[in-house]
Amino acid sequence: MYAYQLEKLLAGHNWQDHRYLEFINVPSLSVGLYRLPAGGTDIQQPHTEDEIYYVISGQAKFRLEKETLDVNPGVILYVAAHQNHTFYEITEDLTLLVFFAPVEHTQR
Repeated sequence: MYAYQLEKLLAGHNWQDHRYLEFINVPSLSVGLYRLPAGGTDIQQPHTEDEIYYVISGQAKFRLEKETLDVNPGVILYVAAHQNHTFYEITEDLTLLVFFAPVEHTQR
C-alpha cells in the first residue's frame, strides 16, 4: 500500500526548479503533481500515454486540440495519448494531480 499526504508532497519539493513530482510509479500507472505559476508557460508536448488531470488549486484555461475550457479547483480532464494540449492564461498558481496510464514514457 502507498499513502501520501498532499501537504507534505507540496512542501517537500523544489517547485522552482522542477514543476513535476512523480510519487507513484508502478507498471500500469504513474501519478504526480504538476505546478505552474501564475503567468507561467506550460511547455508540455503530447504524451504517449493516456492522462488524467485533477485540478487541486488555481485558475487557467486549457486547450485540447481545438477545444478550450476554463479550469478551476475540482475540474477533471481526460487527455488521450498523442493529443496536443496545454494550460495557458494561468491567472492563479495551478496545482494539478496527474495520472498516466500506463506509466509515463513507456509507450511509443
